[in-house]
Amino acid sequence: MINSLKALQTRLSPPLLALLLAIILYFIGGILAPGFVNVEQAINIVRLAAFLGIIAAGQTLIIISGSEGIDLSAGAVVTLGAILAFRISNGQDSMVIPGLLVALAAGASIGFSNGLGITLFGIPPLVMTLGMTGVVAGTIRAVTRGELEGGTPPIMGKLISAPLVAGLPGVIFLWLLIGFGMWLLLERTAYGKQLFAIGINRTTARLSGVRVQLVVLATYTLGGLLAALGGFILLAFSQTVFLNLGQPYLFPSIAAVVVGGTVLAGGQGSYWGTMSGALVLTLLQSLLRALQIEEALQLIVLGSTLVVLISFYGRERKLRQ
Repeated sequence: MINSLKALQTRLSPPLLALLLAIILYFIGGILAPGFVNVEQAINIVRLAAFLGIIAAGQTLIIISGSEGIDLSAGAVVTLGAILAFRISNGQDSMVIPGLLVALAAGASIGFSNGLGITLFGIPPLVMTLGMTGVVAGTIRAVTRGELEGGTPPIMGKLISAPLVAGLPGVIFLWLLIGFGMWLLLERTAYGKQLFAIGINRTTARLSGVRVQLVVLATYTLGGLLAALGGFILLAFSQTVFLNLGQPYLFPSIAAVVVGGTVLAGGQGSYWGTMSGALVLTLLQSLLRALQIEEALQLIVLGSTLVVLISFYGRERKLRQ
């Protein structure tokens, strides 16, 4: 089975392979759980995948940058972005834009701090972002004292969660827009070319004239900004906030990137792959719930499946410096 999957991988790109896997899972769901395959269910799965995919956008950039880059503070930043938007907008449509801008600025500032610690002080990314998780989570608790005041403006639900065009919620169109923007950023800009270069080999990139520290700093800043945007969008869906709103998305955001074919060692990947990976994870979770499998067993099945998937693609090891 593994050999056949590896043979298929050589003929298909990882993003396309992940998308085909998502389609297969969808129809397997129809066989195992009657009623699983229908238009309403398909729209709901894509909508749920969109939230995960948007949160995983920044994680994609950071993992491509290499040097063991993974943002463990993303979950805390998602929560912070949602809380800031919730408090500043306070249920008023007129305050949506200020709430969004403050959330994005806070996320970018945290990402910038992560990048500064990594580039200026040489702190390993895992250590730096893990420490930042504690700082952000602690600050949220200290400032709010567990009392989250505010409100979700009605317009957010109308534009993001509710059916917008042809029965499709706005978040799906927003996800496609972000996907196109990420494609332009990675494939059509100097930043994108430099990002892949530092992911492959930072020493070679530096000798080629790439300002490695500046690219890393920009990448973590963008990662924080996109995580905060994910929190803002998640608020429109949940209509409320709580202290661990973003934490359940941390591991899946990393898994979606890797399942989509982005190499953990860096230097190779795409956001289209991340989008496909988000669909695979969301479909798998939806199928397990449809089969009414108990939560503990769901976690075991999900974890085991991810190990199998990651074992045959997304784990290429290359020399990195």
